[in-house]
Formats: sequence, C-alpha cells, structure tokens
Amino acid sequence: MKIITNTASSLTQSDGERLGITVLPVSVSLGSNSMRDYIDITPDKFVELLHGDEMPVSSQPSVGDIMSAFENTEEDTLMLTVADGLSGEYMTAMGVRNSLDRKEHIHIINSRSLAGPLRYMAVRAAQLRDEGISPKEILDRIRSCASSNVSFVIPADFNYLKKSGRINNMTSMIGGALHLLPVLTQSEDHKRISFMTIRRTWKTAVATIISSLKSIGVDSRYLITVAYAEDRDLACRVVKQIRESFPETQTEILQLAPSLITHGGPGCIVVQTVHTV
Repeated sequence: MKIITNTASSLTQSDGERLGITVLPVSVSLGSNSMRDYIDITPDKFVELLHGDEMPVSSQPSVGDIMSAFENTEEDTLMLTVADGLSGEYMTAMGVRNSLDRKEHIHIINSRSLAGPLRYMAVRAAQLRDEGISPKEILDRIRSCASSNVSFVIPADFNYLKKSGRINNMTSMIGGALHLLPVLTQSEDHKRISFMTIRRTWKTAVATIISSLKSIGVDSRYLITVAYAEDRDLACRVVKQIRESFPETQTEILQLAPSLITHGGPGCIVVQTVHTV
C-alpha cells in the first residue's frame, strides 16, 4: 500500500524515505519569497525570518505534486490530508482522483487534523502496511483515528489571531499589552479553529487544556503530542505538566513545519490527542 501525506504532518522528505511514506511539500510565502517546507526552509530558519513586519501565508501541495503521487501506481493508495476546512487539500485531492480513469484503488482520508495526529496516522498506516495488515483494515483503523483527534492551540501572539480575523484590533491591543495567552480549539466539525478562552499564564492555559482532555476521556489508549515553533524548553515544560495528569498516556514533542508556524506564530504551542490503533 502506498501512503501519501504532506509536510503539515511535521514529517520531512527524509522521514518519508525512511518510513516508506510519500511526503508532499507545503509551501510558505513571505513577501516575494516562496519556500517549500524542509526543502527550501527549515523551521528554525523560518522563525528567524518572522521578526520583521511581513506576515507569512501558506499554500497546500500543488495539483501537480498530487497528480504525480497518484500516477504510475496500481496498488492501493492512501492519502491523508490536512483537515478539510483548515485547508483546501482534501477537495483538491478528491478532484484529482476523480479526474483519473482508474481511481478505485486511491483512497483519500480527511484527517480532520494536522501536525501530531496527522503524523501519527501516516506513520501508523505505514507500520500496519509493513506488518502485512490488509488495506481494508488499515483504512478502517485510520478512519477511526481521524474521528477521534482533538486539537488546542496557544498562539502566544495576538497579531497572528488578528490576521486570521478571530479577534478584532482592540482585543489584540489589550491582549498584547496585558501579556495574556489565548487558547484556541478546533470546532466540533473540525473545519475551523475557534476561540476558547484567555489565560494569564502558561500554567493556567495548559491546565485548561488538561481539563478538556480529561472531559473527553483521554487515557492510556491515546497519544498526546505537544508541538512547538521555536521554544522546545517551553514544550518540555508543557509535556511535564500534562504527564502529571496523564502518567500512563504516551506523549511526544514535535517541531511544527514552517507552513504551520505561519498560522500560530513563532511562540505558539499546539497540544493534540488522538486515539491510537
């Protein structure tokens, strides 16, 4: 089975070669410069570029890249996309698939997420394939993952929220001046990132997320990922706080791809969970 995803999973092309996963690049633009995740720009270098006044934008994998990934293969193919609504990738991939004469073997799953859960689903699908699990069972298990994931974002920078239109200029000015921390979460349909609350400290912001994780029944059957843009030490502190409440739950730390840093900003932390299979 061929597994396809993109760099919004925080998987690099080298990771893909090692794991047997085709990883399509997502692009970021800053001013007149367009750069592909992990090919033209690394997360650390990208963060260095964000200290100016220009705000970055990202774009989904190109139609050409998706077409190339689908062509010349007659084996069962699974493509995992970023959440429909957060990106147009799912609809684009479906359009490419439907344009092909032979498409029955191509299966496109809307991950309903990005970053940690998307990475887990792609890697787990490859592991199941390598274990000899049937394509049908792999698809069933990964669809189950896609229905279970939950995401929280602490942007730490009101300017990035203002750019997205989720808060107005006055709220941005007040929040920035008081050094407050916004907490966001995915909407119930997973198509939008919605404002959740504001907290004064990282500890209380993470405590709010922990309370939400408990309310949905997160336990040892789940994976919790903490992704960061530039501050790994902060991510480690967040993981430590989470482990105190979920000592039996597997946790992982990831660095966000440049294309995802465009949305949360250089100081952001993303906490996500997915039911493992």
